Amino acid sequence: MLVTQSMLQGEGQGDAPARAGLPQEPAPGKSAQQPSRRESKPTLPLRRKVCYAIGGAPYQLTGNALGFFLQIFLLDVVQMEPFHASLILFLGKAWDAVADPMVGFLVSRSPRRRCGKLIPWVICSTPFGVFFYIMLWFVPSDSLSVSLKFFWYLIMYCFFQTCMSCYHVSYSSLTMFLGGSQGDRDSATAYRMGVEMLSTLVGSGIQGQIVGSHHASMRKSCDVENGTLRNDTSPSPDVLENTRGAYVVASLVLASLYCFSCLVLFWGVKEQPGPYSPLGKTRLPFFASLRAVLGHWTYSRLLCGFLLASLAFQLAQGIFAFFCTHVAGLAGSFQHLVLIMLVVACLSVPGWQWFLVKFGKKTAVFVGLSLIIPALVVIVVTHNFLVYVFMIVVAGSSLAVLFLLPWSMLPDAVDDFKLQNPTCLNLEPFFYSFYVFFNKFAGGLSLGISTMSLHFAGYRAADCTHNPRVILTLKILMAPVPIALLLSSMAVFCSYPINEEQRKQIRMEMEAAGHQGQTECLEPEAS
Repeated sequence: MLVTQSMLQGEGQGDAPARAGLPQEPAPGKSAQQPSRRESKPTLPLRRKVCYAIGGAPYQLTGNALGFFLQIFLLDVVQMEPFHASLILFLGKAWDAVADPMVGFLVSRSPRRRCGKLIPWVICSTPFGVFFYIMLWFVPSDSLSVSLKFFWYLIMYCFFQTCMSCYHVSYSSLTMFLGGSQGDRDSATAYRMGVEMLSTLVGSGIQGQIVGSHHASMRKSCDVENGTLRNDTSPSPDVLENTRGAYVVASLVLASLYCFSCLVLFWGVKEQPGPYSPLGKTRLPFFASLRAVLGHWTYSRLLCGFLLASLAFQLAQGIFAFFCTHVAGLAGSFQHLVLIMLVVACLSVPGWQWFLVKFGKKTAVFVGLSLIIPALVVIVVTHNFLVYVFMIVVAGSSLAVLFLLPWSMLPDAVDDFKLQNPTCLNLEPFFYSFYVFFNKFAGGLSLGISTMSLHFAGYRAADCTHNPRVILTLKILMAPVPIALLLSSMAVFCSYPINEEQRKQIRMEMEAAGHQGQTECLEPEAS
């Protein structure tokens, strides 16, 4: 473990025990029983938990609207070729491969200002994020060439993803700086997940209710008077124009909620530094920070399992509107099914919070993720609306686990890293940036996979009916592929080392060692 003297002096901790990562003696005049003093702190106020939770709404408001509707918007409303749409979706997420870790590193290197270290990133990115989000749903003139339309949506998508990275990486890192105990932090995370599930419900519900009827009208415009289908005619121009206007209206509504949530977070949450989280600048170079974070075994296992589970859910999410429209014959009803699923997911969060406290987080992961597997099978086999409603209820309960558990498990992995590398401080934004990146990457990868699959199957946006290869592709993407990913995710979580006993041990060690290791290292040992 290499340490530079200048870094030690920069933190005001130049003693030899700290450089070696060894326990330090308490400073003169300070009691060694400092952990007890921290345990007697007042709990995290309810107002701060609620305001913090509301701050997470923009990510889910916009992210789920994009997840459910961007693919069908580009293909059926903008009427792009599947190849161009898949390039936009994949390249936009590939841009996040650079944006999220870089934003996390820049946040960790930024100084603490009057209103904090993380909050300024949230506030400054919001106006730009709102603007690019609205422009992403705007359809330029049909007179534009295909290449200009392609670059329009690619640029708007990449710029919006960059702004959302600045917002969400900073916001999610606030979990470690709310104050209070580990239990308070878990409670705040549960509040956050509850609000985010509600935001998912509100965002997808608003978007679905505004544009869903227009998609049904587009489908009906393919019918001729005698009830047969025309396969060579696009929807009428008036219907198409009304649908495009509906998407702009929905984006304006969600953008206003985006701004409101940001203001609530700004006025209701103040950053609270801690002994292992002093909110200072990290002195580690980018690649040293990268090796430190990704070299931590516990964190890397959690990332891998989270990526596979998120990819499975987002693949099914992105293809669901297509499946209901072109396979199940529910073109005018899929938005109601989405609404039911999100209501159930929102209501399930308190139950899963109780379950993970009672039986442990790993047990909750296995039980929750396994619930959606039979639901996906039944959805593909049966095309009955009432059966779909029941299966969607089951899927919604499983979706709540994906929202709650990974973000509840992440602070435990960060604490484990701090205990094994006590001289490495201020890397929390880096941990959270990779978590955000992998979630976004899963979304982009799922959309890219599904859109390219439809391209190779011969999907054409102007067709009212589709060939059997397209139907088979939709069925495969709806169940077999997500199920295989979910089983792989649960296999990875089997190797996740932190169970309830270890989590309690981590909490005790954090409380006992809060006064140790206040210096930073150049290259920490990988766990």
